[in-house]
Amino acid sequence: MSPVVILTALDVEYQAVREKLVDLRPHRHPQGTRFEVGRLAAGRCQVVLAHVGKGNLSAAVLAERAIAEFRPAALLFVGVAGALQAHIALGDVVVATHIYAFHGGTDQDDGSKSRPRVWETSHAADQIARHLHRTGYWARDLDPRPNVHFGPIAAGEVVLNSRRSRHAHWIDDHFNDARAIEMEGAGVAQAGHLNRALPVVVIRGISDRADGTKEATDREQWQQRAVANAATFAAALAEELSTEESTTRSTTMPETTRNIATGNARVGVQAGTVHGGVWITPETSRPTNLPEALADFRTRLSQAWADGHLDESTYKAAEAELVTVDQALETKTPDRKNTLMLALKKLRGLVGDVAALAAELTVIIALAQSLS
Repeated sequence: MSPVVILTALDVEYQAVREKLVDLRPHRHPQGTRFEVGRLAAGRCQVVLAHVGKGNLSAAVLAERAIAEFRPAALLFVGVAGALQAHIALGDVVVATHIYAFHGGTDQDDGSKSRPRVWETSHAADQIARHLHRTGYWARDLDPRPNVHFGPIAAGEVVLNSRRSRHAHWIDDHFNDARAIEMEGAGVAQAGHLNRALPVVVIRGISDRADGTKEATDREQWQQRAVANAATFAAALAEELSTEESTTRSTTMPETTRNIATGNARVGVQAGTVHGGVWITPETSRPTNLPEALADFRTRLSQAWADGHLDESTYKAAEAELVTVDQALETKTPDRKNTLMLALKKLRGLVGDVAALAAELTVIIALAQSLS
């Protein structure tokens, strides 16, 4: 399973993400960059964490370094930002749909003209992030629960703390749909673009309003509160992106297969791309309802742990997701099915390396999808 790289610019941002990780170990790049590698405490996703410092240039260089070193499934940038729109509250989370590099332009006799660069978040990553937001499960432990906003983020090389400055007017004139402003998103977006469209998602917690009140909001510790919310969303998104990557990799087969059976050997199945689950056992042995399938899965999960195919921490995390599945099945709330599907997908990510368990979960998910 490929890791997810998470980059931060400030110490407070780094620490907020680090608190979500366990089993941390340092990783030193030959050029001296220090990474920490661990896994999410609430899941199985492996995470590579790095501190890149302020600015798009350093963010781009170290993002490229992390991509080359770890070949991640996705790259997330997590930090704070200033809100550019009045309806976005302190502590809310903004997930970028586009990144504007707003400093691009030309100065002529008739005035300044904008020549921005724009990077769009990949469709698949955006869809996963929106689904995560719709379920609301990611924020179950947060009180109060922040709002999540999707939209463009402006990235430049200045800390904007005014609504009357030249930069403020420039942004309002040319990028008035931007939800927030920050200093690193353009760098990491460019690094992702240069690496075969690696999914890059910029996630920002709103710590100020970019209106001259930053000193006051910093004193009130809005940076810590805002980035804690962003880190919580990022951790849930990382788990989803990792699970998606693992599932895609495990279910994708070459379009052309070569039969190498010789002598008296028999070929049971020869196929290219297979969509859905494949059962080699007789049809009568396939579970016919969700409770039956879950009961059978629990037995096989316990056996896989006893046989050493799963470590104890993974086994316990899988059991925790099964408890969430049970609770979702017992409730009649409108988001019951979303909660159920999210837990099953996390479960699939946890046991994805055990082929038999992954195959059973494919069937369980199919049964869950048929629920009303």
